[in-house]
Amino acid sequence: MKIVFFGTPEFAVASLENLIKHKYDVVAVVTSPDKPAGRGLQMQCSAVKTYCLAQGLTVLQPNNLKDESFVAALKKLNADLHIVVAFRMLPEQIWNMPPMGTYNLHASLLPKYRGAAPINWCIINGDKESGVTTFKLQHQIDTGNILMSEKVALNDNMNAGDLHDLLMHTGANLLLRTVQLIEQSLHNKSELHFISQKENEVSHAPKLFKEHCKIDWSKTTQQIHNLIRGLSPFPGAVCNLNNGDNKPKQFKILSSKIVHSNESGTNGTLITDNQQYMHVCCADGVLELNEIQMEGKKRMNVEAFLRGYKLADCAKLE
Repeated sequence: MKIVFFGTPEFAVASLENLIKHKYDVVAVVTSPDKPAGRGLQMQCSAVKTYCLAQGLTVLQPNNLKDESFVAALKKLNADLHIVVAFRMLPEQIWNMPPMGTYNLHASLLPKYRGAAPINWCIINGDKESGVTTFKLQHQIDTGNILMSEKVALNDNMNAGDLHDLLMHTGANLLLRTVQLIEQSLHNKSELHFISQKENEVSHAPKLFKEHCKIDWSKTTQQIHNLIRGLSPFPGAVCNLNNGDNKPKQFKILSSKIVHSNESGTNGTLITDNQQYMHVCCADGVLELNEIQMEGKKRMNVEAFLRGYKLADCAKLE
């Protein structure tokens, strides 16, 4: 069975690696074009391409997925199956090309969290479980019939980076089982059993923008804690630090903890010993800040920050 794999970031590498490890015939890998990155704007290839180069896999990097030469090259590969993991939306002439169809691995329990940022929104919304789903592509994004899914439990301190890594490996194993099931149905000439997505259970996970990252200190400690961990390590939950000098600086919070305390103050008020801890007042209690990043500085724990920065008694997060 010939497979063409579509993917770009690290999340997709684990799935591709698992297919190669189990001796599947990946005839080509489609990934994003190299892009300038870093201060020197040097050309940088995707995580998937880096893996492919090390494995000697054929790599295709079209700028336009509808480009005639790319479509012709894809047809010439005569693949039986297309697999998509963390890639952009495919045109119908691509996903409808292989005789066995095109299957996508999605980092949520569809139909929950259709969209670009399911991992982040799952944690921001305080969910207690997440998971991965494989489904067959059709016209509208993330709407295809489900073939397999697997749940994972979340704890109250897991951040988006933790969940990314958990779902990356859980998804790689689910995708392998999906391909094995498809292969088995081909050999046995049996039908696959799909589950239709229920539209009344749909929720969305839109791409994150700056307005999604702004902390509102009038919300509860749990809501703010969820936002912080849902945006950590990237892009990070942000606010402004006003240290009493009317020169607010952007302040990114990457790790926090809900604490039981008798401390009180208006929303955003900072309480600190200027040595070891920083607490901030919210609508219903106090949140302890553990890891932060001041504008123009590296991320650091609070103790390291306080060794180099003294907070005024009137300091506030806005």
